[in-house]
Amino acid sequence: MIDVYWGSGSPYSWRVLLALEHKRLEYRSHLLQFSLQEHKAPHIVAMHPRGRLPILKHDDYVVFESVAVLYYLDLKYPEPPIFGRTPEEAGVIMRVIGEFEAYAEDHLMKIVRALFEGGVNEENVGELTRAMLAVASEARTIEGRLSKGDWIVGDAYSAADMVIFPAIQVLLRALRKPGAGVLASRFLPVEVNYPSLGRWLDRVAALPGFDRTWPPHWRNA
Repeated sequence: MIDVYWGSGSPYSWRVLLALEHKRLEYRSHLLQFSLQEHKAPHIVAMHPRGRLPILKHDDYVVFESVAVLYYLDLKYPEPPIFGRTPEEAGVIMRVIGEFEAYAEDHLMKIVRALFEGGVNEENVGELTRAMLAVASEARTIEGRLSKGDWIVGDAYSAADMVIFPAIQVLLRALRKPGAGVLASRFLPVEVNYPSLGRWLDRVAALPGFDRTWPPHWRNA
């Protein structure tokens, strides 16, 4: 049996939920509350010494770090594949994931944390503007890919989509907060600035099982 330990609103947890639903796998969901430090509980730290989420436990085997979880699931349950059907497709998918993580993810999460913790101010505006420029640059790269097809890599929904989609959604949620200021205007409205990306967001949201992955605490916000 698959058990998944995750946190609502965590883009890393969301990746794993998207993969489980896409592969139509049965799993037991363990939603942990970050605000209560449940991810630091002894039984969680016993599985992941860093006390981070997500964690996937399959019978007696434990795997963590979201991309590693996706890779494990794809090898264990090959259909439908999320890392392509050929070594070449897998190489492109891993490269796109690596580029996003190397050139955009840290900047994106810096913006998200700042906006959820108080917003733009005189002290952080310069740093956040530089971070937004880096994110916008990578968004243009993704926009270019999506202008040529429905999915980020090739003609099928893949791990690249599963990695990038949650991060973009978390960023959008942060940029819609009142304290986002000038940062929001560099990205929003998505349908104007990044029309192909906007259509892709809708496409992912229309996939079977997607509703079960939506962060629960966002539903009533």
